[in-house]
Amino acid sequence: AFIPAARREAEEAIEEALVWKKERPGRTVVVAGCLTEWDKPGDYRRRYAEVDLWTGVNDVAGIAALLDEKRVPESGREPLWLYDHTTPRLQLTVPHMAYLKIADGCNNRCSYCAIPGIRGVLRSRSIASVETEAKNLVDAGVKELLVIAQDITAFGADRPGDGEDIARLLERLNAIPGDFVIRLLYTHPAHYTDSFIGFLVRPGTKVLPYLDIPLQHINDRILKAMGRHVTKAETVALLEEVKDLTIRTTFITGFPGETDEEFEELAAFVKEQKFERCGVFPYSPEPGTPAAKLPGQIPLELAETRAKRLLELQKKIMRKVNRNWIGREVRMLVDDVDGRVAVGRAMMDAPEIDNRILLLHAKRLRPGQFCPVRITGADSYEFTAEQL
Repeated sequence: AFIPAARREAEEAIEEALVWKKERPGRTVVVAGCLTEWDKPGDYRRRYAEVDLWTGVNDVAGIAALLDEKRVPESGREPLWLYDHTTPRLQLTVPHMAYLKIADGCNNRCSYCAIPGIRGVLRSRSIASVETEAKNLVDAGVKELLVIAQDITAFGADRPGDGEDIARLLERLNAIPGDFVIRLLYTHPAHYTDSFIGFLVRPGTKVLPYLDIPLQHINDRILKAMGRHVTKAETVALLEEVKDLTIRTTFITGFPGETDEEFEELAAFVKEQKFERCGVFPYSPEPGTPAAKLPGQIPLELAETRAKRLLELQKKIMRKVNRNWIGREVRMLVDDVDGRVAVGRAMMDAPEIDNRILLLHAKRLRPGQFCPVRITGADSYEFTAEQL
């Protein structure tokens, strides 16, 4: 719910569910989670009056009781609920891949972001709870654990007396027996510590040499207005420390007050850094966020033009970066097999957002299997490979 495109997806899902409801008497539709928290005025509740129950973050564990009792949960409460290893979970991904959520909420308060108002303040799970869930998933056949939170680098910051942080958590996850890998998503550049960086650059761990670091911009004035708590110099220094890892990042164009010169500084930075993976989003003002009230709001058309230019630049960079992989051997995780064609990913690509490997003439492969391959071709968004 935190950006217009996500809300449009939610609207389509609700409308599809309501069609499903009408097809047979007795069916019930529940809308749960972020959209309910975001929709504080109740516009969606009025728009989709046929929905039987609207629940927020705090109601996840009690949905069954709410349905049984035909009870409407209280509205306006701050999100405080946090699941743990005892909470039943539905694994909606393919069986060999699972998202492992280590915390919920966020204390960063970036000026453009509505997530703190939707998910609440930072609430970290205990290392023991995360470790137990991870073991259960690995025992069930999961080969890739994707560690997520709104900001995984802030893990444990809400409980400083416990001494638990992301580096200690990774040590415990890395020690779990089994043939699986760990991928880290959503890190904040202001919260990297020496111990975390030290773990990342250590060879031979189960953590893939891949980092998702949403930088959002590089101009110091814009970074300050965004509330990013990091400077250009600090960002460049961090990227130098992790330069041997595959970096995925995102940028926002058209932030309020962004001048042509500040955008050109961002474009020059992207050209210089040659990020392996990069997404770009035109800024859109989110109701209730500080940035929505800033002077100098940029027309959406200009923000989109700048985003398109940055994406075109990144597309050329990715084509060159990907071609450097041709001839190299990598360990591919097979996601799907259709006849003699297998589709998968290697260490440099996260599911759904990054590149994929197309393996023709696949032999005796199944989803969830690791397979050594040699990259034979590459464009901006896809590799071809041969099985070894």
